[in-house]
Amino acid sequence: MPQLAGRFRTLPEYPLATIPQKKRELIARGVDVIDLGAGDADLAPPAGALEALAKASHTPAMNRYGFGLGLVAYREAISAWMLKRFGLRVDPITEIVPLIGSKEGISHLALAYLEPGRIGIIPEPGYNAYQGGTMLASGEPYRYALRPRTNFLIDLDEIPGETLRQARILYLNYPNNPTAAIAPRDYLERVVARCRELDILLVYDNAYSELAFDGYVPPSIFEIPGAREVAIEFHSLSKTYNMTGWRCGWSVASPEISSVLTKVKSFTDTGQFMAVQAAGVAALESYDTFVPQNVATFKARRDAAVQAFSDAGFTCETPRATMYLWIPLPEGIPSALFADRLLDEEGVVVMPGSGFGAGGEGFFRISFITSPERIAEAARRAGRVLASFGAEVA
Repeated sequence: MPQLAGRFRTLPEYPLATIPQKKRELIARGVDVIDLGAGDADLAPPAGALEALAKASHTPAMNRYGFGLGLVAYREAISAWMLKRFGLRVDPITEIVPLIGSKEGISHLALAYLEPGRIGIIPEPGYNAYQGGTMLASGEPYRYALRPRTNFLIDLDEIPGETLRQARILYLNYPNNPTAAIAPRDYLERVVARCRELDILLVYDNAYSELAFDGYVPPSIFEIPGAREVAIEFHSLSKTYNMTGWRCGWSVASPEISSVLTKVKSFTDTGQFMAVQAAGVAALESYDTFVPQNVATFKARRDAAVQAFSDAGFTCETPRATMYLWIPLPEGIPSALFADRLLDEEGVVVMPGSGFGAGGEGFFRISFITSPERIAEAARRAGRVLASFGAEVA
């Protein structure tokens, strides 16, 4: 058997990798499984996207290679949406890169910027693509623990100066997965200024920009002065339009930065299926009618989740964005053990904080991706497991 590369051997297990098989086994035993694990809602995509996919898939030209250019109409729809949503003028050809889901672009980008001895600054807990991309590019991850004392924000002033000098990428994700934290504008201004000073690429993952509540409107990083010089922003249709399995997203950056990702992708793929890009056009064009009612559904689920888990004995903050609750556990209860027992004893899937890195220990994440009734039942079961830990300690 050929020897594996060191960068592969150091990869941790992906936190969701084993869940589908465990669910399958429980269901086969007759267990009523409630899955609050992945950020994958049980809601339908826009009807127009389904119709566009069906029509485009019957068009022979749409079944050929899209290459890097892809469907120009998709690029133009993204450009129009960025202008409407953020007031940003973005060239559809030179400043947008269509992606096979934003995860793919985030992971591949590191191949162009990282190498041995160069650092990617990674939020922990955080989306595993940041860590995976850094390590597969032979870069060195510097993990910054997101904790309540900094409002789950990375404070660059706490990072050693030598680390900052060796850093080439800073990954930020606000609204944040998994903590649901949001970033104040003055914080983003400070980060952009430091990235310009240190010549660090700011990779801004904005996948949850449209899942926001109570009047909060998440910004684009490019609304911050100076960001175009140092930032690339990633967007996705997955969460906004309930299209997780479609794998359709994009990045926005200056032509200089966009061309780098485009070149890397030219060696790793030949573009997203153009019929899916046609569906992406329809989804973006449905924004005004589809997104408000979809967000209203998530808000109702958020409110139900906060109430249910609070009633079950947990401490719950009410998030202003995303589809997650980031719930602290009492001291002494390991998050992985809690999640394992909740699944094995009660048939409820949640994500342990440690699954997002050591910095996430002490918390678990639930996704409010199903009906309020099912969320309430899951919370009751979680409360029983929590109580059993208390009884054991007593």
